Amino acid sequence: MNVPDVCQLASAEAAILMARLDALGQCAQEPGRITRPYATPALARARDLVAGWMQAAGMSTRVDAVGNLIGRYAGKAGATQTLVTGSHIDSVRDAGRYDGPLGALVPISCVERLHRGGRRLPFSIEIVAFVDEEGLRFRSSFLGSSVYAGTFNDAELALVDSDGTSLADAIRGFGGDPDALAAAARDPNDLIGYIEVHIEQGPILDAAGEPLGIVTSIQGQSRGTFTLSGVAGHAGTVPTHLRRDALAGAAAIVLAIEAVARETDALVATVGQITVEPGAANVIPARATLTYDVRHSSDAVREGSLTDIRERAAVIAHDRGLILTYGAPSSMAAVPCDLALQDRLVEAVGALGLPTRRLASGAGHDAMSLAQITPVAILFVRCAGGISHNPDESIRTDDAALAIGALSGFLERLATDTPLAPRETAA
Repeated sequence: MNVPDVCQLASAEAAILMARLDALGQCAQEPGRITRPYATPALARARDLVAGWMQAAGMSTRVDAVGNLIGRYAGKAGATQTLVTGSHIDSVRDAGRYDGPLGALVPISCVERLHRGGRRLPFSIEIVAFVDEEGLRFRSSFLGSSVYAGTFNDAELALVDSDGTSLADAIRGFGGDPDALAAAARDPNDLIGYIEVHIEQGPILDAAGEPLGIVTSIQGQSRGTFTLSGVAGHAGTVPTHLRRDALAGAAAIVLAIEAVARETDALVATVGQITVEPGAANVIPARATLTYDVRHSSDAVREGSLTDIRERAAVIAHDRGLILTYGAPSSMAAVPCDLALQDRLVEAVGALGLPTRRLASGAGHDAMSLAQITPVAILFVRCAGGISHNPDESIRTDDAALAIGALSGFLERLATDTPLAPRETAA
């Protein structure tokens, strides 16, 4: 097949891929906007569409105990190993079309190439459409991929949604079995690794004019709250120098958090919410609670920065006569991507004549769960302006073609490994 033929094929594949992404965008709980929470009819419709595309590509399909859709394209006779790929098909509220579904559908396009040519690789390919990564309905943590990886916390079964429905009951209503989640865990013994295609959700690739990127790691995260307690008072009668204003203290902490991020290379830190009590326009705030979200590829740097933030917050509170308390913190360690898999992605992207930029991911992905059982890799696709979790989320059709080409090239490179052996998995 010559270059024009390859280009024509890639263009046709990308057009089909984009049409499928549009079709999934019609599977929504709310009219006029993409909202696709776990265990809803909208998610079931999306899963059925993806299952049909998998089956048309020559894959067998099944649904596990939590509702994940798993498609399998068997390898050559005697193949004993499996490469896993995929992403989530649920969404945030009022989402875009590409965060998650792109990674579930690009691999199907690659399997279609193999199926059209009657080809089987020395390993099987397993594509997983995870049913809940975003946690929109239950604020769960990587529900679909944690069940698949065998890391699900049974305590989450007691979570309830805004209507009072428990996660356990939602699983049953979705055709699953909350008592069978442990048994649904994927046996890692035959796994080569996991690769996820995902929009960048950030502006680096778009600003550089580069369509694809190879992820080096997923940043670790620390989250929690600071609460400042002061004294309420009349807005017109308490002199400024005698006030114990909780909101003014919170504002100073917000700026301190920003300062730590500016002073620390590659650290990002965000205050996304502040709640104020009593919350009246003519009353000095007596209480303010703010959230923090701190991320870095190095756990040591992240933890050191968080210590710095806490020390600065304590000084601010002391100087203003406020009482500082800490809400229950949570953290996730950074997840490094496998160097050997990264190198194969670099080769595949470079073979397309593209720059081979490596970059960290600031967002969490299902790969974080899979990293507990197998080496992982992530291929980023640029999105316009870095916009994500937003209806304006957008990718270019030619970039979609390049993503298909890069993942296909990655598969071909894995197929030429001799011998092809599973790498060490995480403990």
